[in-house]
Amino acid sequence: MPDFTSAPVLLLITAALSYLLGTVPFGIVITRAMGLGDLRQIGSGNIGATNVLRTGNKPAALATLLLDAGKGGIAVLVARAMVGEDAAQIAAGFSFLGHLFPIWLGFKGGKGVATFLGTLLALAWPAGLAACATWLVVALIFRISSLSALVAAALSPVWLTLLGHEDMSLLTVFLAALIFVRHRPNIQRMIAGTEPKIGKKG
Repeated sequence: MPDFTSAPVLLLITAALSYLLGTVPFGIVITRAMGLGDLRQIGSGNIGATNVLRTGNKPAALATLLLDAGKGGIAVLVARAMVGEDAAQIAAGFSFLGHLFPIWLGFKGGKGVATFLGTLLALAWPAGLAACATWLVVALIFRISSLSALVAAALSPVWLTLLGHEDMSLLTVFLAALIFVRHRPNIQRMIAGTEPKIGKKG
């Protein structure tokens, strides 16, 4: 963890604003705007890009991916620029929690993979690129988005440590653990051999 040297009130404001930014459900907004229906009634019911892809609309899925990643990245970059490095890590954690537990949706949000990668890219872009590459390689080999996400999340603290950002490792361990918790149904389906492949419509 970083040294917390910023004023506590600034860190609290950072946490609140980052959480609110993270709660924006771009998957739902985009699918409704494009006439694709209620995303929560499609496929797995998840609000993330992988489930948007199950509508068969690749541009919608790409937009969701970029916006979900972007809200995490923007939260980190703004907090770093306006407050400091300690606030950047606060912003990463709370924007991620906002995506997972949005107040507007009864605290039932997404699984956080895109937002996690977006925050990681903003926190330490070499480690973020390594995590994205990890996701891509696993996806190309196994064609299972959830497996790719779990491997990328699990290895992120390793990439941070190897690339000289040990102070961020504890945060990413916590976020990766939440990703594993949110993917419990996926893990069960992978064990059973019933987890959908990437691009399969719901």
